[in-house]
Amino acid sequence: QVQLVESGGGLVQVGGSLTLSCAASGSMFNLNHMGWYRQAPGKQRELVATITSGGSTNYADSVKGRFTISRDNAKNTVWTVYLQMNSLKPEDTAVYYCNAHYSIGVLSRDYWGQGTQVTVSS
Repeated sequence: QVQLVESGGGLVQVGGSLTLSCAASGSMFNLNHMGWYRQAPGKQRELVATITSGGSTNYADSVKGRFTISRDNAKNTVWTVYLQMNSLKPEDTAVYYCNAHYSIGVLSRDYWGQGTQVTVSS
């Protein structure tokens, strides 16, 4: 069983910074990538950034140049994924969810964290 525990959300002023952390424990076998998604009130959940097991990253256009995703997988059974968020804007306000995506062949499964609130005040 995979467990994702997030931390680091909070209230920050426009232009400020926050770092989110997600500790994933359990089997890392067939872990394809991990990432962060966010959901603002009244909106659908959207991708923010992902990082593969090989270290390749992908970002939503809205956060490119401001957010950085990184990982620490020094321990085989625990991965920690970080999301460094700089130059925050009010539109970044949302609940941020950590995701772990497993796949083998055509089969896949996603695990989600409980979510952490990020509020950017103007």
